[in-house]
Amino acid sequence: MKYIWIQLVLMVGTGVLVLAFVRRWDAAHTRAWKRLAFFAFVVGNVYAVLRPQDVTWVANRLGVGRGTDLVLYLLVVAMAFMTLNTFMRFRSLEKKLTDLARTVAVNDGQRVNNDRFAEDSGLARPEGEKVFPR
Repeated sequence: MKYIWIQLVLMVGTGVLVLAFVRRWDAAHTRAWKRLAFFAFVVGNVYAVLRPQDVTWVANRLGVGRGTDLVLYLLVVAMAFMTLNTFMRFRSLEKKLTDLARTVAVNDGQRVNNDRFAEDSGLARPEGEKVFPR
């Protein structure tokens, strides 16, 4: 009863996270392991909020003084993982965007060259072929 207000705030925060995650549950980029990790995070979070003395007990068994210190250490590791994951995703997107830009440039160059050769040789453009402005 002593911690009811902070527990209520933390549980509402967890509920908001769950709703935000569930709203995007069907997204193709949400992999199964991420779903399982998020589910484990939510269960661990709810348990730690409702039973903080158990977190301190686990921390003592692991050689950490307090439960809050253990939670902080775990959050540092999770943040490092998220940062690395985001960095790798951005690198992948940059590579895909570069490949797409190169493909568009090559295709545009081929189209321009074909138009020039058709004009230089005096050949008529095949019927139905569209000419796009540059």
